[in-house]
Amino acid sequence: MASPRTITVVALSVALGLFFVFMGTIKLTPRLSKDAYTEMKRAYKSYVRALPLLKKLGINSILLRKSIGALEVACGIVMTLVPGRPKDVANFFLLLLVLAVLFFHQLVGDPLKRYAHALVFGILLTCRLLIARKPEERSSEKKPSPGNLGKAGNTEEQPSLYEKAPQGKMKLS
Repeated sequence: MASPRTITVVALSVALGLFFVFMGTIKLTPRLSKDAYTEMKRAYKSYVRALPLLKKLGINSILLRKSIGALEVACGIVMTLVPGRPKDVANFFLLLLVLAVLFFHQLVGDPLKRYAHALVFGILLTCRLLIARKPEERSSEKKPSPGNLGKAGNTEEQPSLYEKAPQGKMKLS
């Protein structure tokens, strides 16, 4: 049976991957929602206006919106379908992307309700990455108990504090 950690990582990967595929698709095409697509176009125009450095680099609002949307779709597909280390790489890129979007929202002075979803999904991406990268605890390896750390050659195991004490009467001599 899969460990709770594995189930959590898989569930977060699939949910986050599907969300970012959906959001990236909204940035790329009006087929899912014309209103959301129009709102994305307006928002990215304000981002480019607020950050003149992007214009100096030759990045217009269309290029910015489509590149972020394509990166979201690609990383979302990887997080949903690809096993192993590529999920962590996609998670990291999406986390950087969320941080950039939060920066853009702050730059143009958007209220919290406009970027609360980015905060929530940034926290979820961080949690997924931390859970996935935490080393597995191995129960088969014997860890030295605190009483045996300085004693060489002592291989006796100390009883756990949680082990049940023997029941019955004590014999006093």
